[in-house]
Amino acid sequence: MTKFLLSVHVLAAIIAVGPVTVAASMFPPAVRRAAAEGGGSAATAVTTAGVLHRICGVYSRIGIAVPVLGLATALAMGVLGDGWLITSIALTAAAAGVLIAFVLPGQEEFVEQLAQGRAVDRQATVRLALSTGVFNLLWATVTILMIVRPGSTTGA
Repeated sequence: MTKFLLSVHVLAAIIAVGPVTVAASMFPPAVRRAAAEGGGSAATAVTTAGVLHRICGVYSRIGIAVPVLGLATALAMGVLGDGWLITSIALTAAAAGVLIAFVLPGQEEFVEQLAQGRAVDRQATVRLALSTGVFNLLWATVTILMIVRPGSTTGA
């Protein structure tokens, strides 16, 4: 059962978190492109930004399965009290907080601005890119902890 839970947990992370990290990273440049372009290509850039935002929203909701499956796996493995896992849980919560508090609302604001034809503040896109980078760095750190697992007896 442990191998099954671990496999589903890893697949959920790849399928759900991967698209969020990529789409969120692509979003700020897409907004800057949409704001800079005119004519028909601007409409395409606005649509692109909207699609990237939708990807982030939908896959972040699907991504709730990742920590749920992770906790089930940790329980089955008997590692719930291990320091690396507790650290991973805290970093996962921090990543979710950054996504919910900064990335998704920032994207929503830009999508509305672009749809209404309002000017986009370049500094605001930089702040969104920074928040996205923090989100991605947190997930990368969790991934490394999951692979290395300090104190692991697997020898990996």
